[in-house]
Amino acid sequence: MTSGKKRFLLTSLLLLPLACLAAPTPDNTDARALVASLKRPAPARTPFAEARFMKVLDKPLVVSGELSWLGGDRLERRVDKPAKEVSTIADGEVTQERDGRKPRTFSLKRAPQLKILLDSFVALLGGDASRLDDSFDVHLGRDADRWALTLTPRDARLVKQIASIQVYGSGNQPRCMRMNEADGDTSIDMLGELATHMPAEPKLEAVIAQCGGAM
Repeated sequence: MTSGKKRFLLTSLLLLPLACLAAPTPDNTDARALVASLKRPAPARTPFAEARFMKVLDKPLVVSGELSWLGGDRLERRVDKPAKEVSTIADGEVTQERDGRKPRTFSLKRAPQLKILLDSFVALLGGDASRLDDSFDVHLGRDADRWALTLTPRDARLVKQIASIQVYGSGNQPRCMRMNEADGDTSIDMLGELATHMPAEPKLEAVIAQCGGAM
């Protein structure tokens, strides 16, 4: 499994253009209250569609399926298109299963960046602001009912791979996520009903506009 695939097994929430939102507040009290409001009972499942924009590809890679938080530190990412694949994190291990192939398993100890991402998404879905603060500097921007959480990794090793994660939503509903890699590659995920609107051949600006237009 490539390091790029490992970094994106946990891609799970949603996005709105950051330029449309208020500047981050220095007081994280509001951010902690927002994170608490995002808490969901497990299991929590939602459709997703992801577009990955990579310099080594002539066109974006698009996959879709279902993301699931199964409770505790257990996450599952099931891809239905273009090919079936299931990636699961549980009991300190990552397992990848593909049709017609033997399952592949590796320890989270081999991928500390995944462990940090696991902590962040479990913290978001569990409404645990303290756990989120352990791994990320968290900044909140608001524009009326719309909000943007910008997560910057505290771990210097992770920053060399993932520059930032931006989670955008409205009310207590995360709607889009954008993950910015240090090398300039980007992925955007749409969740829920918005996932059905991912173009077959997306353009970065158009996907951002779709996420923003949904608010």
